[in-house]
Amino acid sequence: MTIMQKSARVIYNPTSGREIIKKNLADVLSILEQAGYVASAHATTAEPGDAKRAAEEAVEAHYDLVIAAGGDGTINEVINGIAEKPYRPKVGIIPTGTTNDFARALHIPRDVIKATKIIAEGDSIAMDIGKANDTYFINIGGGGRLTELTYDVPSKLKTMLGQLAYYLKGIEMIPSLKPTKVRIEYDDGVFEGKTLLFLLALTNSIGGFEKIAPDAKLDDGKFSLIIVKKTNLPELIRLITLALRGDHIKEPNIIYTKSSKVVVTSKDKMLINLDGELGGETPMTFLNLKQHIEFFADSVALLDTDLFIEK
Repeated sequence: MTIMQKSARVIYNPTSGREIIKKNLADVLSILEQAGYVASAHATTAEPGDAKRAAEEAVEAHYDLVIAAGGDGTINEVINGIAEKPYRPKVGIIPTGTTNDFARALHIPRDVIKATKIIAEGDSIAMDIGKANDTYFINIGGGGRLTELTYDVPSKLKTMLGQLAYYLKGIEMIPSLKPTKVRIEYDDGVFEGKTLLFLLALTNSIGGFEKIAPDAKLDDGKFSLIIVKKTNLPELIRLITLALRGDHIKEPNIIYTKSSKVVVTSKDKMLINLDGELGGETPMTFLNLKQHIEFFADSVALLDTDLFIEK
C-alpha cells in the first residue's frame, strides 16, 4: 500500500528581516520533512504580485500546506493567491517583517525555527479574512491620511528602525492631517460626515498595539470598525493616547462597533490601506468572510485568550 505524503510549499521573502529566513531555510525544510511533508520553497522577487502568483501555483498543484515567510505584505499576497480558490490549502506563517501584526495575534514567535515548529505541530484554526472589492486582507483595512504612513515609510528606514520608523512618521504627519467627508454604511447604521480615519480590524493587533480593537475575534465573521470623527489636533492626540490603552471605545468622537459588511464612499479621493499596503481607493465594499482559511497557530497560548468564538 502506498502512503501519500503531505506536501508543503514555503513562499518566502529573501530580503525580509535581514535575510533571516534565507539563512535558516535548510532547517525550516528539515523540520517540515520530519513532520511528514515533502517540502519545497519559492523565493519571491521584487516584481509586484510574485508571492501571489507563487501561491496560485501552489493551489493549482494541490499543496496541503502553504507557508508565507516574510512581513505582513508577503502574507497578504499569499492570501490573495489562495482566498478565491475552491480548494484552499492550510496556511502557516513565519513572521520576519517589521510589525508582524497578524502573527502577533496568533501568538507566533518571530524566531524562525520556533514558528516552523508551531506549523509542524499541526494545530490549525479556521479564521476570518476580509475582502475589499476584489482584494483580500487578513489583518486591517482602513482609510484616511494617517493610515497612509505604512507605505509612506521608506523600506530602508523600516529595515533600520523597525516599528519605530512608523511612530516617527506618524508624529510627523499629525499636524498636516485633514479630514475627509465620507459615507460609511455598516450593519447597525450609517455615518455621514468628516473623518480623520477609519479602521476595520480582523485581529486585536494593529501597528503592534493590542488594545485598539480590544474585543476583536478571529472567527466571528465581523470586523471591529473604528471611525474617528473630525476633531482638533489636541483632541486627536488625546484620542490616540486613549486608544493605545484601550480606553477610546466610548469616546463621543469615536464610533466603535462590529460589522460583517462595510461600504465606504467619498467625493474626495481616499486611499485604502490593506494590511499596510495600498489597496485602491473609494468607493470600497468590505466583506468579512467567516472562517474562510485555516491557519496554523499556537493553540496552547490561544487557549488563554478570548480571541475565538469557537475553541
